[in-house]
Amino acid sequence: MNFGLVIIGDEILSGKRADKHLAKAIELLSARGLSVAYADYVGDDPERITQTLQRAFASGDVVFSFGGIGATPDDHTRQCAGRALGLPLVLHPQAEVLIRERMQDVAKEQGLPYEPDRADNVHRLNMGTFPQGAEIIPNPYNKIPGFSCLGRGGGHVHFVPGFPVMAWPMVASVLDARYAHLFVREAHLERSVIVFGAMESALTPLMETLERDYAIKVFSLPSVDHPEWGRHIELGVKGAPAVVEPAFAALRMALQNMGMSLGPELVRN
Repeated sequence: MNFGLVIIGDEILSGKRADKHLAKAIELLSARGLSVAYADYVGDDPERITQTLQRAFASGDVVFSFGGIGATPDDHTRQCAGRALGLPLVLHPQAEVLIRERMQDVAKEQGLPYEPDRADNVHRLNMGTFPQGAEIIPNPYNKIPGFSCLGRGGGHVHFVPGFPVMAWPMVASVLDARYAHLFVREAHLERSVIVFGAMESALTPLMETLERDYAIKVFSLPSVDHPEWGRHIELGVKGAPAVVEPAFAALRMALQNMGMSLGPELVRN
């Protein structure tokens, strides 16, 4: 199963804020033996958000969507999710309870009476209007929930706020509650070597042979301006240690037989 990301917000695409969600998502998934397959960045344009979510719902993938689920005029994600699914937005009963609890907490903190019918409090309930049939994602930071929806194409999209302090624990909880059966528990190892003066095209047949013979992932990372090694290719294999060790030995021997100039070896767990 693929895991994808949708990261929404003009502030990221304009450079006002640096995206932190991609790096954190990689960390959260990697800790569970999983990986990010792709990430889509979208500004606050309802049409583009809707199209992006339509693809996500049709993908059959697990997708985490960050941002735009508030109730201000530049928050469009909830509405776009409804349009992408062809479903109306409805006030989720659990979300209503949680949002009202949050409003009472804030009133108490400020030493003010809780006024449920006050205009701003009524408006806050919009944060609990999700596409019909959505499930909530609890928010341990301030109780305002996110939501999950399943598309007709099998894509399961989980919507969380753009604030990292809220979003990241929510993503972790979804992973642990819904996808523990996909976690890879066995050890993971990468072994690679720096190859000087080679072209990737010359190394491709070797890479294809290793993937076929050892059923392992082979990677090449070219660099043209490394401060220490200059122009080079980092060529390696990754997977279960029992397979990585013999595959890397075969890789290194093949490179030596090809007369390649080799540099340092790297190991990553």
